[in-house]
Amino acid sequence: MSPSLNIGAFARATFLSAKALRHYHEIGLLEPAEVDPRTGYRSYAVEQINSAQVIRRLRAIDMPLDHIREVLLSDDLTTRTHLMHTHLARLESDLARTREAVTFLRQLLEPPAPTGAIVHRPVEATPAAVVSATVDLREALPWVHGAIGEARATLGAQGIVPTGVAGGAFATELYSHERGEATIFVPCPSTFRPVGRVTSVTMPDVTLAVIEHRGSHADIDRAYGDLAAHVARHAIGLDLPLRESYLVGPSDTSDPEEWRTEIGWPIFPMTLAG
Repeated sequence: MSPSLNIGAFARATFLSAKALRHYHEIGLLEPAEVDPRTGYRSYAVEQINSAQVIRRLRAIDMPLDHIREVLLSDDLTTRTHLMHTHLARLESDLARTREAVTFLRQLLEPPAPTGAIVHRPVEATPAAVVSATVDLREALPWVHGAIGEARATLGAQGIVPTGVAGGAFATELYSHERGEATIFVPCPSTFRPVGRVTSVTMPDVTLAVIEHRGSHADIDRAYGDLAAHVARHAIGLDLPLRESYLVGPSDTSDPEEWRTEIGWPIFPMTLAG
């Protein structure tokens, strides 16, 4: 019979509290080698020390209990390695969000940087290669980048050179309901052949109040806010899709801080007031 330890001794040996050990027993993650039917006292085999230490280490890095169970039950090295890599990717993603949150907090503690000048600009109707879809706000940025690549690839395959920078048009519902119509367009001659999701559409003419945002889109909401305040004070805003123009984007540089995005708010054509 294997030597055993009572729950107190096992807790000292593994740095897992008695409360944690009882919980792991209840959920079937680490069951005692023996439970006294009369007293309910738990005893653990010395061979279980290693499993308990693995649990403690994996919980210390916030691995979900279900994944820990799979690690303990699996005899396959490939499966265990896959679970570890999956959790590593989750930790890296969490770390990126933490770094982003730190950046936001530092920005909030600093005086706001001055925004660029806002101009009123008429935009003519423009033939374009277009990709449209209903998207979620949280997925909008990667969708935009993918759609631009798809439209450009379609034009490139037909030997057609874009006649302007890529842009986007976004319905109010995308912002108000976090899901709505998004359209990516790449200006081009109207003679290209539509392929797949890429169609030929003429983007309508519109007058825009325009501001330029420099840097990543993580804090682009500040530029949107400044633009909205300007329109409220100096123009008549129209409930038409907001527009963005990607002067410099991911296809131009891998450094998001070098991105330059023009944001256009549709307005009623009028002379700029003071």
